[in-house]
Amino acid sequence: MKLIVCSSELSTYLEESDPINFQHPQILKKVKEFQGDSNSKFEWAEQAFHFVRDEIQHSFDKESTVITISASETFEKKEGICFAKSHLLAAFLRAMEIPAGFCYQRVTRKGTPESGYALHGFNAVYFEEYGGWFRVDPRGNKPGISSEFSVNQEKLAYPIRQELGEIDYPYIFSKPLEEVVFSMRCSKDCNELFFNRPEAIHNKSTV
Repeated sequence: MKLIVCSSELSTYLEESDPINFQHPQILKKVKEFQGDSNSKFEWAEQAFHFVRDEIQHSFDKESTVITISASETFEKKEGICFAKSHLLAAFLRAMEIPAGFCYQRVTRKGTPESGYALHGFNAVYFEEYGGWFRVDPRGNKPGISSEFSVNQEKLAYPIRQELGEIDYPYIFSKPLEEVVFSMRCSKDCNELFFNRPEAIHNKSTV
């Protein structure tokens, strides 16, 4: 798939925002741990990915009612759904001056079209020395779901089944989609959020 970068300025993929609040002291403290004795930004990024994938629990998996949105909140509570985990990974990467964006797929809620659809969120990372942008998914592994930090071959959490109406969007956004953040803010708990998540990308304008 040819990825479509939605902002012409690479600097927009390094910006801070309310959800991507990477100047938070706890975020910066963790970043120093990633950096350790290595000078390799690629190794920093890989460590950050593994931390978010493996150490931040997916709220739906643990049947939690808690909704986290911002990077710092997700880090503090050690949980979040896919969107929140992508916010945290982007915050870590941007704090280390590694451009990071937001990607989305349209997947079935429970494996069948009858269960409805929802967006799934993950990240894109930019390394010029590795050919530019590549996508990574810090959703969290479990039986039947496995993702890896891979440059050469994508290893995302969900294989897209077009025959079921699922969609792999090629866009790399510089900010989380407004409708995604809105659904998180307007849901009282994760049970409600499960059904309130946007079903598709309707506005493809640059953000």
